[in-house]
Amino acid sequence: MEARDLARVLDWAAEEGWNPGHGDAAAFHAADPGGFFLAEEDGAPVAAISVVNHGADFAFLGLYLCRPSHRGLGIGFDLWTHALARAGGRTVGLDGVPAQQENYARSGFVLAGGTARSGGQVQGAVHEAVRSARPAELPAFVAAEGMASGVVKPDYLGRWLRGDDTRVTLVAEAPLGFGFATVRQCREGAKIGPLLAETVETAEALIRHAATLYPGPVFLDVPERSAPLAELCGRLGLAEGFRTARMYRGRPVIQTADIFAVTSLELG
Repeated sequence: MEARDLARVLDWAAEEGWNPGHGDAAAFHAADPGGFFLAEEDGAPVAAISVVNHGADFAFLGLYLCRPSHRGLGIGFDLWTHALARAGGRTVGLDGVPAQQENYARSGFVLAGGTARSGGQVQGAVHEAVRSARPAELPAFVAAEGMASGVVKPDYLGRWLRGDDTRVTLVAEAPLGFGFATVRQCREGAKIGPLLAETVETAEALIRHAATLYPGPVFLDVPERSAPLAELCGRLGLAEGFRTARMYRGRPVIQTADIFAVTSLELG
């Protein structure tokens, strides 16, 4: 895909209920421009997938979509096989719908947990100890997210964390504990991710502050390992929506942080 193709595929993802961000196409494409693929019929795109190489040892599979008119014809699987070859010997992760677990398992993927999307209206509150991140701080946040998630993803996060018209990265200062979060405007409301916080109080301040920036509900994708964050989402009135299965082909990646929301289900 070229960048304009990726924008179209994100429209498909919106139709499937994934609610992508308005600026996601540029941030995704910057992560690995050669990692996005289309299948075409008579010059028209009918299926898509991404296998983004985040480094020498790890890749992430996402945006696996086939137009309803072309499902069941083997097109998606051929595209899957073609794209996975690009990962080579890297470990490959994915966040897939649970109904497809058996299909992913046939390609060597093993279940390693799950992620739940929580969303709803949050009572926003500007916190005096929360501010926009400065450009010089972003490399440290890329490193911190990598330590928390288990994989450092400099090209992806380096672009993702930068502010623009559709997103801002927030950072907590004293007396709050360490924490940061990116909030981005989406087709519906806004998503917060990544979010990494030292304490639940810090996470709550970041979420409430983020809720003041864009109208509508807020959403977070919370891994099973992040039980304190899931409990906080419940207290804030966020309802659990759909779940995804985190699976790996190769060595599983270990998340180390307890208060952590993933950056995106599409690229990890």
